Amino acid sequence: MPTAIALRHIAFEDLGTLTPALAARGFDVRYLDAGVDDVRDVAACDLAVILGGPIGAYEEDRYPFLIDEMRVIEARLAAGLPTLGICLGAQLMARALGARVYPGTQKEIGWSPLRLSAAGARSPLRALGNPTAPVLHWHGDTFDLPAGAELLASTEITQNQAFAHGRHALALQFHIEAEPAKLERWLIGHTMELTAAGIDIAALRRDTARHGPPLQSLTAQVLNEWLSPSP
Repeated sequence: MPTAIALRHIAFEDLGTLTPALAARGFDVRYLDAGVDDVRDVAACDLAVILGGPIGAYEEDRYPFLIDEMRVIEARLAAGLPTLGICLGAQLMARALGARVYPGTQKEIGWSPLRLSAAGARSPLRALGNPTAPVLHWHGDTFDLPAGAELLASTEITQNQAFAHGRHALALQFHIEAEPAKLERWLIGHTMELTAAGIDIAALRRDTARHGPPLQSLTAQVLNEWLSPSP
């Protein structure tokens, strides 16, 4: 049975809708909590998913455990092992590949569609290319595109929304994993950020109820295509 490790930075930002897709592919999934657990096993497992969180990928002075995270991510990428990064996870992957991570010009929180690049339209993200199928954005930081990476998607606010680095590394600034039925945990847990950014929580809740369920099947398509061997 292949092993998948999800590296989690905050309890409610978990694998969410990726969980049944991973189970269907036979993965034995376990979580490691950043800053608490020993993350060395992440370096060599069959699949690693680096999840999101409300800290900066560049804040190792405040959160020294990021140093160990960066080491295991660098090791995975150098070894060509399948690695999926979501939000903070994508930023950590970008930094591990030598790119700069920094605060964006504004918060991007809410549902909006992606603009796929030509490479993105050929990638597993093509399932998300329909402008009537928005995805959830929830970030304030952004990153430069790493050397050797292919840009897959952008939005009006954030140029670098997704990239691939070879066949084994997929980094997504946005969230495809958030479960609509459990997003209330996000609204509670991130209430200070939402208030500071002037986000209409009632509108975000309505948009999640509308756009979240259709995204769940698309999430499985993205994961399955990415994990399937090239023809």
